[in-house]
Amino acid sequence: MIGETSQTGTAAPHALTQLRQELAAARDQTDQLFRAIQPSALFERPIDERHRLIFYLGHLEAFDWNLLARKGLDAPSFHPAFDKLFERGIDPTPGSATKDLPSDWPDRHEIEAYNSKTRNWIDSHLIYTDPCLVQMAIEHRHMHAETTAYLLHALDYSEKQFPRSPAPLSGPTPANPLIEIPAGTAHLGTGGNGFAWDNERHAHQITVPSFRISRFKVSNGEYLAFVRQGAPAPHFWVQRNGEWFFHGMFTEIPLPLDWPVWVMWDEAAAYAKFCGLVLPSEAQFHRASTFTPPDPIRDNFGYQRWDPIPVNSGACANPWPHQLTGNGWEWTRDVFAPFAGFEPHPAYPGYSADFFDDPHYVMKGASPRTATVLTRPGFRNWFRPNYPHMYAGFRLIAP
Repeated sequence: MIGETSQTGTAAPHALTQLRQELAAARDQTDQLFRAIQPSALFERPIDERHRLIFYLGHLEAFDWNLLARKGLDAPSFHPAFDKLFERGIDPTPGSATKDLPSDWPDRHEIEAYNSKTRNWIDSHLIYTDPCLVQMAIEHRHMHAETTAYLLHALDYSEKQFPRSPAPLSGPTPANPLIEIPAGTAHLGTGGNGFAWDNERHAHQITVPSFRISRFKVSNGEYLAFVRQGAPAPHFWVQRNGEWFFHGMFTEIPLPLDWPVWVMWDEAAAYAKFCGLVLPSEAQFHRASTFTPPDPIRDNFGYQRWDPIPVNSGACANPWPHQLTGNGWEWTRDVFAPFAGFEPHPAYPGYSADFFDDPHYVMKGASPRTATVLTRPGFRNWFRPNYPHMYAGFRLIAP
């Protein structure tokens, strides 16, 4: 189990080996993302509300250094300016943008030298490091592998290196009936002694009355009827000569009607109202997700693909709600808030507490660019209701 320690308080030998492997795999994912960016685009700001891409090149190693070396082992800094410059990202209100210029940032080679020295130091001291902090660094990096994918998605196609990928699968709009979920218990949060983020604590149970929920995520084809009634088109849709297209990571294709529609919370809530239905609560999502174990290939998570697959892919005869983990996060109607007994993690006190401010809603599940380690049932994601860039869909329940 990750987080297991020896009697000296450091990672047991077999757990240390696993930590090294997981840290290397997480680094490989983020390194791949930066290799996909054309060198000339590294100082671009694909999303106005976010930092330039160059910030994220330094942020991941600065976070690891500040957490594992400075806080974890009280190590003296070898580059205090970079430790501070790249320490933390931003979460501004949509529509606002920072005013920095490309010339305000260090040269790429300076950052890469900082990164290399940081990795070497951490790797040589990992045996002395609290394994729970290492797991925090690993999961933080995987989160940024996904948020950096949002940034790359917004880059012009000419500014990205194109990987080989299979032809997209697509078909007609599938029927999406409401499925009866019997009354029962929802298990929220994460228990046990392994690593969990502070907002996952403390695990608890909620009794959930029976309800009906859509079998699949709402598809592009379903949402198209809403757009034809005058609703704004989602961020990932593009209209050309009267035809709708999906703006994928590396190419634009005719709108796949059976793919999940990725939308803001505001749009999901508006569509639910349009249908006379509502978004599920976090507890209802948990209750519905207990009937079908997740599968990374069938459900599309764990870096299997860059873009969605059909909402009914692999559904077969299974009558229960499908793809609750994968193919796009799912909005709930619940504002992101602490569970009873919440205590901020002392190593990262602002991770959750800074966002308990009402303008963020809980998302559950996973997207194609979500690491498998982040698909444990208790993991909670959240975003502002009017931020359009994340890979988030939804399904509906009868009120």
